Amino acid sequence: MQQERLAAERPLPPNDFQKFVLESTGHALPLFGASFFAGNGGFGQTPTAPVSSDYVLGPGDEVLVRGWGSLDVDVRAVVDRSGQIYLPRVGAVSLSGVRYSQVEAVLRTAVGRYYKDFQLSATMGQLRGMTIYVVGQAKRPGAYNLSGTSTLVSALFASGGPNPTGSLRQVRVKRGEKVVAELDLYAFLARGDKSGDIRLQDGDTLVIPPARGHVALLGKVNVPAVYELAAHDTIESILALSGGLPVVADPKTAYLERVDPASKPARSVDRFALDARALKTPLRNGDLLTVLPLTTEFGNAVTLRGNVDQPVRLPWREGMKVRDLIPSKAVLMSRASVQRQNEVLLSPLERRRAARAFAATEGRPPSAGRDDRRPSRDGLPQDDDPDLSPGDIQRRETRLNADSLAESVGNLVDEVNMEYAVIERVDSKDVSVQLLPFNLGRALSDANSPDNLPLQPGDILTVFSVSDVRVPQAKRQVFVRVEGEVLRPGVYQMKPGEGLQQLVARAGGLTPDAYLFGAEFYREEVRQAQTVNLDRTVRRLESELQSRLSTSAASVSTGQDNATAAQLRLSAETAAQKQSLERLRNLRPSGRIMLGLPPDAATANALPELRLEGMDRLVIPSRPDFVYVLGSVNTEASLIWRQGRTVQDYLNLAGVTSGADVDQLFVIRADGSVASNASQGWFGGVTRTEVMPGDTIVLPEKTDHETAWSAFTRNAKDITQIVYQFSLGAAAIKTLRD
Repeated sequence: MQQERLAAERPLPPNDFQKFVLESTGHALPLFGASFFAGNGGFGQTPTAPVSSDYVLGPGDEVLVRGWGSLDVDVRAVVDRSGQIYLPRVGAVSLSGVRYSQVEAVLRTAVGRYYKDFQLSATMGQLRGMTIYVVGQAKRPGAYNLSGTSTLVSALFASGGPNPTGSLRQVRVKRGEKVVAELDLYAFLARGDKSGDIRLQDGDTLVIPPARGHVALLGKVNVPAVYELAAHDTIESILALSGGLPVVADPKTAYLERVDPASKPARSVDRFALDARALKTPLRNGDLLTVLPLTTEFGNAVTLRGNVDQPVRLPWREGMKVRDLIPSKAVLMSRASVQRQNEVLLSPLERRRAARAFAATEGRPPSAGRDDRRPSRDGLPQDDDPDLSPGDIQRRETRLNADSLAESVGNLVDEVNMEYAVIERVDSKDVSVQLLPFNLGRALSDANSPDNLPLQPGDILTVFSVSDVRVPQAKRQVFVRVEGEVLRPGVYQMKPGEGLQQLVARAGGLTPDAYLFGAEFYREEVRQAQTVNLDRTVRRLESELQSRLSTSAASVSTGQDNATAAQLRLSAETAAQKQSLERLRNLRPSGRIMLGLPPDAATANALPELRLEGMDRLVIPSRPDFVYVLGSVNTEASLIWRQGRTVQDYLNLAGVTSGADVDQLFVIRADGSVASNASQGWFGGVTRTEVMPGDTIVLPEKTDHETAWSAFTRNAKDITQIVYQFSLGAAAIKTLRD
């Protein structure tokens, strides 16, 4: 039974014509109607299925008779070979050849001869079985025991239908020596017409002859497939079987490939329109009919796209120009700009949650390629972190609200490149594209301007923002943010070419508490470049780490004691380097630019002549009163700054531990620069550097705690073993020579 079910579910192998179509066109077309019988291994009549009114009773059928009133009877009677059933106190009743709809009437008549005032009902119980034979080009020919209600179609299902060469269009039923029915299953599959389906009788034979021939239907049709030919089939009848032509099919262009074994060459092709005459063309065995799709080219449209409110395709009219397509600058307000203006009342977290919810409704990931588990740029967890505490949420939202308010000023609208727009014009005659650039600002301001170009059908006009194609800085709007110790902190619109000194002047100048040496200047372009360089550096260090670890592993001594110790050292070194690499990977570049100011800078005139760009940010802190000492010291603390004190003075105050690596000592200056022993030259040391307010002294801890004596003895032991083994080898060679 299991083998039969697996055989039924196995798809039909392609016939020779299907293989020919695949070799000729590259399309593996199914046989139309074959899927109707797929997966029918468990087909069978349901025992409790209702019996149709025209079912004819015969020997073996079970009838359930119930009577009440003057007659009390409840009988399960089976029609015997003589076609009768037996009812108690009534006798034999003949039911053979009686339709199911007439059974109750026949029984009432028989019982009425003996009783009055009674009620009676009759239903069918177990139906008789019958043997049907399926022969010819069947998938599983043989004898089948089916229910008495089985029809021609249900018998085909039981046998799995025709094989790849069998016919679906002329299945015959033979009763004795007479053909009592012939079924075209395509009529049922295409139109639901079961008029050719008949109820079978015991001993009937289903004959599935070979198919007359096949044609292939390809291209822009509803059901591309291989179709079996019937007598007098035409292009119209085959297209009707496939559901007709879809709206995107081109009825003006079709190709008919014909195979004629008697000709040389044996194949030919004809091109024609699917008009009324062509649809009547008779098809032959081996024909391939291909219907082409419509060409989607517009004949009377112009298109507007890019940084616009709504990309649109409009009908072209004679004399149409750029200003007709863009009647006002309001059309250049992009959808993203409108969305940002609508979201001004939402916090960044609310916007992010709304974006994720909207993405979820569309079934797409909210932020592909982003690791939401990593800390954000402000050092706080992401808002969807399950471990986020209410306090973290409140701190993060407060920080983001403050930052977004300042960052959103001046960034609500995508700035349009009014100096350049372009018209793409396609010449279908020579299949070429012509670009017509023009000044968008002049075209919109003056209808008589030469830049107000005339349009032609098929033109595509593209509007760019200043971010799509970078424009000179002098032609861009510059919004800069200044914070801290100025009289009027805020966001200012600067003129092209203005610098830091003009920004501070526009903010009212410095306050008396301004600490200019510690000024922080950030640029978004620099932050992006730092991010790219950091990723490149991490990848390079990963590669170098793997190479060094491989070299170290290959250098481990083969001696048991030495190998164990070397393996422990290698494991510790690997863990330390991977930890350092992970810390480097989690760094978030800030985009800070060191201004190189002298420590005693006190006025804005000391600021460098640096031209400002959009989204620049200047933070001028107040002068701190502390110096920070971190790392391998007895007390990590913030020490009070005293003028003239050096790094060594603060290390003496904090106390240096025995594990400190003094050679790697460095100082992070308040201006963002770093001072170390390597930067001080041969005769200078970072310990002699005078410390400024806000400086951070970092004293790293040694990563290799092996003492010098231990390293010496270990290396000496390794060298001794090498010399000893070399001596043994030399002695062996001398012995062999002697």
